[in-house]
This record gives sequence, C-alpha cells and structure tokens, in this order.
Amino acid sequence: MKPRVAIVAPGAMGSAIAQRLNEHGFQVYTSLTGRSAASVARARQCGMHHRPDPELAHADIFLSIVPPAEAIGLARRFAPLFQAQGRAPVYVDCNAINPVNAREVGRLIQESGAAFVDGGIIGGPPRPGTPGPALYCSGAAAPAVTALREGGLRVRVLSGNAGDASALKMSYAGITKGLVALASTMMLGAVRNGTAQALYDELAESQPHLLKHFARAVPDMYGKAYRWVAEMEEIAGFLAPDDTGQDFFRSAARLYERLSRDDGRGAQEVAALSAFLAGGDAPERSPAAPA
Repeated sequence: MKPRVAIVAPGAMGSAIAQRLNEHGFQVYTSLTGRSAASVARARQCGMHHRPDPELAHADIFLSIVPPAEAIGLARRFAPLFQAQGRAPVYVDCNAINPVNAREVGRLIQESGAAFVDGGIIGGPPRPGTPGPALYCSGAAAPAVTALREGGLRVRVLSGNAGDASALKMSYAGITKGLVALASTMMLGAVRNGTAQALYDELAESQPHLLKHFARAVPDMYGKAYRWVAEMEEIAGFLAPDDTGQDFFRSAARLYERLSRDDGRGAQEVAALSAFLAGGDAPERSPAAPA
C-alpha cells in the first residue's frame, strides 16, 4: 500500500512533485485555505486533494515545501496537531534553510512525537520526460522517505545526521545562485562603465561555456529573484563565522531584492542584463549605480 502524502504548500515545486506522485498512483493532500484562485486551480490540476490541517496530520509522509522564512512557522503550526493526533507522519522539511534552522524545525517536530527528516531539493520542479530534482534526506528517519521512489521521485539518503541535507543544499545553491549574482553584478558594472560590448565579445571568445550558461541562468532568475532573497540570507547564516562569505551572500540578497522590484531601477537593470545577453549592446553607462 502506497503511503499517503501531504504537501504544504501547492506552489510551483510542491504542485509539480504532487503531479509526479499522482501519476504513479499516490494520494496527495494539501491545504488550499487562503490560497489564490490560481494556486487552487494548479493544485487541482496536479491531482492534489484539499484537506483541513487535522486531516493533513494523518498523512504518512508530510513534505514541507514553503519559502525559507515560513519553514519554522509551518512546523509550529502542525506540531500541536501531530501531538494531539497520537499518530504522526514522517515530517520532511524540504526547504532552503540553513542547518541551524533545520535543527530547530526538527526539535519542534520531534517534541510533538513525529519523526523528522532534514531534506534538500536540488533541481527545478519535475517536468514530463525528465527525471526531476533530487530530494536529499538526512536524519535517523530518512530511509522512510525512499518509499517515494515508487512515485518517480529521486530520493537520496545522505546520512543519519539531521542538518546534512540542508548543508548540502546551502553549499550547492551558494555556488549556482551565487554565480548568477556575481555574473549579473559584473555585467551591470560593465554596462555602467561603457564596456558591455567588449565584455560580451571577450566572454564569447574565451569563456563561451560560461556565456552560454549565463544566457540561460540569468534570465531564468528574473521571475525567481524575490524568492532567492531569503535563500541568500540563509546561506549567509550557514557560512558563519566566515564574515567575508556572509557579506557576499548578504550583498547577493540585496541584488536579488533590487532586481525583483518592478520600479524604475529594478526594471532598468533587468532590461540592461537582457540587452547584454542578447549581444552586449546594452545602453552604455546606464543604469545608474545602485545607492
């Protein structure tokens, strides 16, 4: 018998994982209370069934997939329900949070009597015809999550130490998303100083693989920048006590915060990045340097 799975919340990642599980015969539940009409429609299209919180607490496996700032709050919301039910799921925190915060989630969940698994998702939402992301798991209960392999998910048990999966996620995201922040910063610097075309031409000649990567990864970031702000802050916390590393990722958070705004400066910088990647012909010496 396949385990019943609860996924909170039905965002882009959560709903795509739900669809993959649904296609393999799993029953997937979520909470649609307070969600937008678009979220409700997406969840239903992906085969997710609405249940109130007390019923979600009866699931066999509970996947927490929320923005980093909401991870601890979600654990606080469900821990009393797990304790009251007397039967609790394996709670998998899949969020991009640092190991300190992951262990705090673990403390809340384990005190409720439920089993806790530290998780980290690496890769984008699963799409038809692709293997999908890898869900790394760590902690004593991590082997229980391998039941989701029957649902077409790539579950990888990392270790028995809660916090290891989050540490891996922080390290990987720091490289991939940190590289996008660094590239965007230097492209904008070239634009402001009138050397955009020269930089593009040099990258095309000496670093074509990097330019090809940036041409895909930087525009892909625009719609996600608002979600990456908190993730950069989590990575900064992960790097303590490395002050220089923390400063870099706090600065990356401010960059993504700026690019996520649709005000004049944010939109202007996004336009400049797009123009650069189209061939280096961004407007010379604009936009103005950030305050």
